[in-house]
Amino acid sequence: PRPVTAATLSCRRYVAGGQCKSTAKLEGKVVIITGANTGIGKETARDLARRGKVVVACRDIAKAEAAASEIRAETGNQQVIVKKLDLADTNSIREFAEKFLAEEKELHILINNAGVMLCPYSKTADGFEMHLGVNHLGHFLLTFLLLERLKQSAPARIVNVSSLAHHGGRIRFHDLHGEKSYNRGLAYCHSKLANVLFTRELARQLQGKSQRRAGFTANALHPGSVHSELVRHSFVMTWLWKVFSFFLKTPWEGAQTSIYCAVAEELDSVTGQYFSDCQPAYVSPRGRDDETAKKLWSVSCELLGIQWD
Repeated sequence: PRPVTAATLSCRRYVAGGQCKSTAKLEGKVVIITGANTGIGKETARDLARRGKVVVACRDIAKAEAAASEIRAETGNQQVIVKKLDLADTNSIREFAEKFLAEEKELHILINNAGVMLCPYSKTADGFEMHLGVNHLGHFLLTFLLLERLKQSAPARIVNVSSLAHHGGRIRFHDLHGEKSYNRGLAYCHSKLANVLFTRELARQLQGKSQRRAGFTANALHPGSVHSELVRHSFVMTWLWKVFSFFLKTPWEGAQTSIYCAVAEELDSVTGQYFSDCQPAYVSPRGRDDETAKKLWSVSCELLGIQWD
């Protein structure tokens, strides 16, 4: 093996980015993490399981059980619970929420982490384009269904995993489901912009209602370019990820900003923000467009057949 030089180490440190320093405990608190069976979701679950109770919400139950039992063994926390959740099917989302609400009286942190990337054109069970359906609409509905429980448990936090890719996105209201034109890279960007706009509007609504309890926040984040399974739908990206793995974050490094947004004490009253490397980051002008955020909110409610007052 080649000797590790100072330059190599400093390059790795730069790539690794920020680290969550908070030692906050979550005793008696309940966290839901979607897509926590692999990648940054699994690392987020591993960290938070050292602090409190974690519900691992995943489509693939076998993978989720394997991840959960590994985390239980490592942390000694038996309160790592697996629940079935398929974000590409609103019936599954409603079923998950119903069961969770029947079993758990409190919910303190919701981490909307699961996502799809670079899928060939396909639709969810409800006819939504897959990226928009899973990355945005699925989490929008899940948050809606769990909001009252979060409110009752406040202080509470909603954490939406977005991406730097939101800079390349736009909300194409005339062709939301990509039926007129479709590019899988852009479809991912559009869905990540939707995450930022949803977070912005959700924070505005939570702040705007006087009956809301203090300390109820919603923030979004970019985890960094992470070596994970997210690129599995693209042979080229999978190959590039292997070749340039030195310049990519490990899943543990990629999970740091999610963990930071979930537990850092200094974020107790910070809401509607976007973070990267455990610090505030630049949001694209489209991601700051309040009119688009409001319109996306009402269109999302329409598509899902819900009334979010």
